[in-house]
Amino acid sequence: MLREIKTGRYVNRDLSWVEFNRRVLQEAQDHETPLLERLKFLGIVASNLDEFMAVRVAETREKIKAGFTQKDFTGYTPSGLYRRLVKRVDQMVGEQYKTYRELVRQLAKKGVVFQGYEDLSTTQQKALATYYHDIIFPLLTPMAVDQSRPFPLVHAKFVYLSVLLGKEGEEDQGETFFALVQVPSNVPRVVPVPHRANSKRKSFILIEELIKHHIHSLFVGYTPLAVHEFRLTRNADLIINEEEAEDLLEEIEKELRRRRRGAPVRLEVQKGIHPEALAKLQEEFELEDIYEIDGPLDLSYLIGFSDGLEGFSFLKYPPIQPVYPQEFGPHESHFDVLRRQDVLVYHPYESFDAVTDFVLEAAEDPKVMAIKMTLYRVNGDSQLIPALAHAAESGKQVTVVVELKARFDEERNIAWARKLEQAGCHVVYGLVGLKTHAKIILVVRREQQGLQRYVHVGTGNYNASTAKVYTDVGLFTTNSLIGDDASEMFNEITGFSGPKNLKALHIAPIGMKDKLFELIRREAEHARKGKKARIIAKINSLSNQDVIDELYLASQAGVKIDLIVRGICCLRPGVEGLSDNIRVISIVDRFLEHSRLFYFENGGNSEVFLSSADWMTRNLMRRVELMCPVFDPALKEIMMNILQLHLNDNVKARELQSNGNYTFVNNDKPPLRSQTEAMNLISWKLQDAPTMST
Repeated sequence: MLREIKTGRYVNRDLSWVEFNRRVLQEAQDHETPLLERLKFLGIVASNLDEFMAVRVAETREKIKAGFTQKDFTGYTPSGLYRRLVKRVDQMVGEQYKTYRELVRQLAKKGVVFQGYEDLSTTQQKALATYYHDIIFPLLTPMAVDQSRPFPLVHAKFVYLSVLLGKEGEEDQGETFFALVQVPSNVPRVVPVPHRANSKRKSFILIEELIKHHIHSLFVGYTPLAVHEFRLTRNADLIINEEEAEDLLEEIEKELRRRRRGAPVRLEVQKGIHPEALAKLQEEFELEDIYEIDGPLDLSYLIGFSDGLEGFSFLKYPPIQPVYPQEFGPHESHFDVLRRQDVLVYHPYESFDAVTDFVLEAAEDPKVMAIKMTLYRVNGDSQLIPALAHAAESGKQVTVVVELKARFDEERNIAWARKLEQAGCHVVYGLVGLKTHAKIILVVRREQQGLQRYVHVGTGNYNASTAKVYTDVGLFTTNSLIGDDASEMFNEITGFSGPKNLKALHIAPIGMKDKLFELIRREAEHARKGKKARIIAKINSLSNQDVIDELYLASQAGVKIDLIVRGICCLRPGVEGLSDNIRVISIVDRFLEHSRLFYFENGGNSEVFLSSADWMTRNLMRRVELMCPVFDPALKEIMMNILQLHLNDNVKARELQSNGNYTFVNNDKPPLRSQTEAMNLISWKLQDAPTMST
């Protein structure tokens, strides 16, 4: 039984997410972070907030509209939570734009200038006027709103201009007219301002500034009285009836079209917007809470701007060159290496090319009989898709589980699915009601001793682009227990095979949660008997109430628990009598911490796992997920030292307090930044690594 504790046992999931995005904002505010990287973090804050509003806040609003008044397990009603979220988000947006203005000032000192139209010279204005008339003007569509022309569909997350007009030549502008203009998204939002050839300074202007200055060209015979930007966020959740859908692919395509008309959730308007224009927008979208923005709307453009700006590398992180895993020699096949040993690869410090080459080699190898693979999010220029298609065209049995419901990647995944089907691959869309989030490749090869299974299991997506900026761990193995289980798992997803007694892998939603409970309870029992007992888990999010309660009980039994949780954490650590032995840290740094790694001391006979699953209800109950043990002692040691490296971070680590706030880890030890140290991965994979303390 959990002890009665006066303080709340749990931190609300959505409020915890807001605190996570605040930690991302701190990176934009950190003066030790290179200037263009700070700008990029500011863009990430905006992108994160867009998805949060379109999914989580939208869901809360839907509950309010449906009349839900029941409290969640953290004690919030939907209406109470919504009001608090609006207040927290409003505060964050204020900080976000205060930071933006500071960064723009600092960039100007370094020679990167964002200009207003009025600041341009006559020569520059003429050049940009030509650009406007030749490139932008043909793309613009003025949309009048009057009795004969109803309010047009406003697409989510696009920047629009609200235009208030009067009749040209009329001194008394008593009658006004209202129109909209969508800022085009298929041309660069940031337009370079021409300078002298020898100038080291680079200036830019936003496309909406050009349009606003030339807005009269769209409304001949009318006088623009007020032009301001606005932006709408809509509910982006897909509602798919998988049970009754005859064709899941077609059903998702229909739902994607419906998403464009999702219920309005958030209205952002430029500070100083004309009251008449604001009233029309509020009336149309039926939103009371307005986010008034003192700066450009949608700062997510800063991500691409920071990455693409040339000539200012001194304002960025120095580039890293991922090392090709030294276990895979230049003149030896993956299959020869893996028959000798398992290989653990740590991205982005080690190259994702090792995974791509594994699939490419399997596609070309005449001895390979079958390739089976899950695809959740794949980069647009992925080499994996043509490799799988080529393998199928060559007569190999190729099975690809494509998750069509990967949020905001649905259209791309539909395109991949069709391409793979055309090449002769067996394409499966997963199980009804479940997202397939597991990351696994199975290659079956004919060899002298019979058929041999080669398996790759990972914590991250098979995406070469994100593998450069996400930290993930992948295991290559020929372990027969893992190979057998991999075959069983694919049979269950693609056919009518029921769950089997797996020997190594643990799969959600069937048995992973029960296995986690078993492992946590075993540590608690060891602690009660005075044996070594410790749990370390590195995950992205922790929100499942049952898992949290098991961790609380283990803490009360005396188990030392260290949790490295990047984002949402609903567990409240350090509460006397409840979670005294639990420490929670979050690391937000240059790379997105994405790997899921679990360590259980087990009385001195430790067990280590890597997984695709966070400890959230959706992962454990509504997704197909994998948890895979690492058996090789040398690889277990590497995994344990990765975890210890993060636990020792006292530069980018923040520790969760019992009140729900995060504070930077501050101790008297020499500064240690885990991601910087991890860049020396190869040296400490080959040499003696620091022993993990217990």
